[in-house]
Amino acid sequence: MSKRAVLEVIALDAEDAIAAQAGGADRLELVTDMAADGLTPPTGTFTAIRAAVDISLRVMLRLQDGFAAGDTGRVVRAARELREAGAEEFVLGFLDADGGVDLAAVERVVAELDGCRWTFHRAIDHTADRDALRKQLDGLPGLDAYLTAGSAAGVDEGLPTLLAEAARRGEPGYEPRIMVGGGLRLEHVPQLREAGVEAFHIGGAARPNGWDHPVSAEAVRNWRRSLDRP
Repeated sequence: MSKRAVLEVIALDAEDAIAAQAGGADRLELVTDMAADGLTPPTGTFTAIRAAVDISLRVMLRLQDGFAAGDTGRVVRAARELREAGAEEFVLGFLDADGGVDLAAVERVVAELDGCRWTFHRAIDHTADRDALRKQLDGLPGLDAYLTAGSAAGVDEGLPTLLAEAARRGEPGYEPRIMVGGGLRLEHVPQLREAGVEAFHIGGAARPNGWDHPVSAEAVRNWRRSLDRP
């Protein structure tokens, strides 16, 4: 319980990034097009945000709505361009038509990342078998987190799964940190912290006026205070 929790905030632009850092965010997830649940941002957006803040940035590698990789070559090229611009951390995750992990697409993109740290995102909440997915990805270079609500329906439904997975930390496939996000609310935090969860991800919760408005530094500060509470 004493370890400081990681707070990651979704940022769409430099204004979001500056507010999130001011509020106490440890890391940003950079995306564009939240109508499609977050796609790869333009490289220029990354460079503007990188110039504006000095906290960690994880850049989404996802070129279309849904969890299919689509043209994996395009994803690889996007990753290469972002790396050349200075990106060092990423977010990705692809499923096949049967709802299993698309291991070939994931491995191809991860090879391009060449050891960069990355999060497997909420595709895990839409897979046919969470445990099988974790075990198939076990040992991939750079994988250090799963962004998950425990359920496609969000944290309210997924809380029992999150608590069960937190209890398995250290088992094969369960070494990466659980980062909880997706319908996460402040009232979920104490139980998750008690279970040993150390990372939290917010998007809409950082924007009390909605996605058409920027991140609120005060909203982020409220989360920071909650996570830091003994």
